[in-house]
Amino acid sequence: MATGTGRTGTRAVDDLAALVRPAARGIARRLPEIVAGLAVVVTALAFLALVGAALDDRAIAANPAVAQAEVLRGSTFSRTLVRFTVANGEAVVPEHGVFYPRGLQEGDTIAVEYDVTEPELVRVAGRSALDGLVPLGLGVVVMWAVLGPLAVWLRRRRAGS
Repeated sequence: MATGTGRTGTRAVDDLAALVRPAARGIARRLPEIVAGLAVVVTALAFLALVGAALDDRAIAANPAVAQAEVLRGSTFSRTLVRFTVANGEAVVPEHGVFYPRGLQEGDTIAVEYDVTEPELVRVAGRSALDGLVPLGLGVVVMWAVLGPLAVWLRRRRAGS
């Protein structure tokens, strides 16, 4: 009764493998370029992150105000929530958190600088995009130290085959 099922399943797997094999060979053939391209994309993203942070800093510097903020519960690795009061008495909790939050703990009271026209743009007072330059730059250097030689090795390996 079910004797044909096993054979059909094997045939389906063989057919799928025949479809995937050319794509896998194409990817393997282009792997050095893919690795180098990944490194270029990550480098570009790091650069854009610094440019974006610098633009946010510029906006804050154009219309600055200072306030005391409380670091709130619910902060995560990707955002640190704070609550502060603007000049008109309104309490603000920026949806995306505070810029440059390194070292902040829940319950801390900190000075923040914000853009009067857009209080959602807020950073820890005294910090700027320059604070992220060294860690981001170091990350890019380490990435190139790993992916650069890997791409060269893959290219040499491909040329030798």
